[in-house]
Amino acid sequence: EFIKRKNDQTDSDNRVAIARVNTTYLYKDELDDILTPATSKQDSAERAETYINSWVRKQLLIQEAGKKININEAEVERKILDYRFSLIAYEYQSYYIKQHLDTAVSAAEIENYYTGNIDNFVLKQNIVQAVFIKLPKTAPRTNRVKELLFSSREKDQSELKSYCLSFSTAYHLSDSAWMVFDELVKNSPLAEIPNKIQFLKANRYYETSDDGYLYFLKVAKYRISDNISPLEFVKDDIRNIILNKRKVELAKKLEDEVYNNAVREKEFEIFE
Repeated sequence: EFIKRKNDQTDSDNRVAIARVNTTYLYKDELDDILTPATSKQDSAERAETYINSWVRKQLLIQEAGKKININEAEVERKILDYRFSLIAYEYQSYYIKQHLDTAVSAAEIENYYTGNIDNFVLKQNIVQAVFIKLPKTAPRTNRVKELLFSSREKDQSELKSYCLSFSTAYHLSDSAWMVFDELVKNSPLAEIPNKIQFLKANRYYETSDDGYLYFLKVAKYRISDNISPLEFVKDDIRNIILNKRKVELAKKLEDEVYNNAVREKEFEIFE
């Protein structure tokens, strides 16, 4: 806005003013970029009102700042230009990365990163592979749940899933996926256990209740905090780390390509 006022002075005689703060005006044509033909009349009015109110507040703040502090206009211009250049560079980098990023990350790459950076994957919380079920006390055949939990028959596992879908208020039936223990048992009496490490060491199966619900927990595996995380628990994080490293490398490659091309074509000079 500062640069526009300073450098883009336009004859205002033929422009329609829609707001004023002291001697600074907002003109109707300045809203063209925020109001598209596809926008409904009501949405256009709301957007215009929001923009105008925001513009007024910003102008008041800028003008109040001018009264209270000495503003180095050259420094303000430099910062605005730096910010503009950063935005343009970021947009181009994002476009370039989107066009060139290889998003395929193999299991071998993940495992290699894991083994090469093992000390970075120390658990901060206890994790488990477990089944957890929360049932209202009014649910039918609750005494059947434990039997189904310990059955390995596919028929019984299907019955348990169907039962949970019908009557459970919360459940997690996959005991092959690692989960944070506190997240698994939140909103249950198990969340209030004072020594969860000792609890996990002592209990592979546990039942408890409160005023309205029954809780069933069956732990297949556990890993306590301050130990190395299993690969399965952090593989998604590692994949994101690898992709982010590729993005950084592509951004550097783009910068080098632009610079080297400019050197080859003699597009710039540095004067001593």
